[in-house]
Amino acid sequence: MIDEFLPKPEHRFTFGLWTVANRGRDPFGSEVRPALDPVEAVHRLAELGAYGVNLHDDDLVPFEASPAERDRIVERFTAALAETGMTVPMATTNLFSRPVFKEGAFTANDPRVRRFAVAKTCRSIDLGAELGATTYVMWGGREGVEADAAKDVRAALDRYKEAVDLCCEHITTQGYDLRIALEPKPNEPRGDMLLPTVGHALAFIGELDRPEMVGLNPEFAHETMSGLSFHHGVAQAMWHGKLFHIDLNGQRIGKFDQDFRFGSEGIRDAFYLVKLLEDSGWDGMRHFDAHPYRTEDSDGVWDFARGCMRTYLILADKARRFRDDPEIADALMHAQAAGLSVPTTPEGGLAAIIGGAEDEAALAAQGYGHERLDQLVTELLLGVR
Repeated sequence: MIDEFLPKPEHRFTFGLWTVANRGRDPFGSEVRPALDPVEAVHRLAELGAYGVNLHDDDLVPFEASPAERDRIVERFTAALAETGMTVPMATTNLFSRPVFKEGAFTANDPRVRRFAVAKTCRSIDLGAELGATTYVMWGGREGVEADAAKDVRAALDRYKEAVDLCCEHITTQGYDLRIALEPKPNEPRGDMLLPTVGHALAFIGELDRPEMVGLNPEFAHETMSGLSFHHGVAQAMWHGKLFHIDLNGQRIGKFDQDFRFGSEGIRDAFYLVKLLEDSGWDGMRHFDAHPYRTEDSDGVWDFARGCMRTYLILADKARRFRDDPEIADALMHAQAAGLSVPTTPEGGLAAIIGGAEDEAALAAQGYGHERLDQLVTELLLGVR
């Protein structure tokens, strides 16, 4: 029997090294799984049908490594990529784990810390470019505050802008084929984070020296944490031409950043997100930034990775069924869904609108059939259509 949901490289699925290598540590318990060699991660993900693997700088090269050690590690990793045909489409920097960043990185009050953070990022950009990455994600894990009296947010945004501009300068000066993708998040690990949502990040990009180089890496969990619709945020990023990358996982509203297996929570929003990506023909990576449950041993890690990809493919199939279902098509017609693509401005322009005579009572009396349409989607997701 042919498995129609078997992941393949052409599906462009990617995982971060930090996802499959997550050892199950949480604030209440230590690690439950052994460390995972990055080379083994490359081979195992390739066997599962993934397209590529992404990384923080410290995921691959320990911070304390000498230049010679760094080169040996990178050479061994590059050989694994060549053996498997895997790629590194995206790279990023860890500016949140080390104690030096406890008060911030790009937005730390101490300018020496900010300079240290920019230098670390530029070295990481060099590593990403060496490995062939074309997207560079920036998540400001410590760019935030608990004690508001300690930080002027306006000045912090000045420094945030300055750091991103410096990184763009480095990319340009070195001639790298790289774009930067900012990753919004509302809270955690800081009480309040800067650039908390897609909208905040889009506004911030407009103030940069090179806004054309910078877009977004929205994450399912981050928008969902604060009760927002992830697929709406992704659609707006697309509308602005700023969807440079995407992080897929599972999350319940109001919880800590759970980073569950894609589709394990929020299945309706996951469906609409997959439908949006597939219908639009978006050609970016389908990147999973998720972690296996702490309950899992090493074998469970690969069940987790396989599950992320299979769920995406199942939802992509549901999106195709949505398009082909005649009853759904009829319900969409009743909802006048296609009417939204018709320009509001008629022939004759604003004068024709102002001079028109719409029958308000007749318009108000219309029903749109959303209940029926929504129920059909529910039945599709439950597998009875």
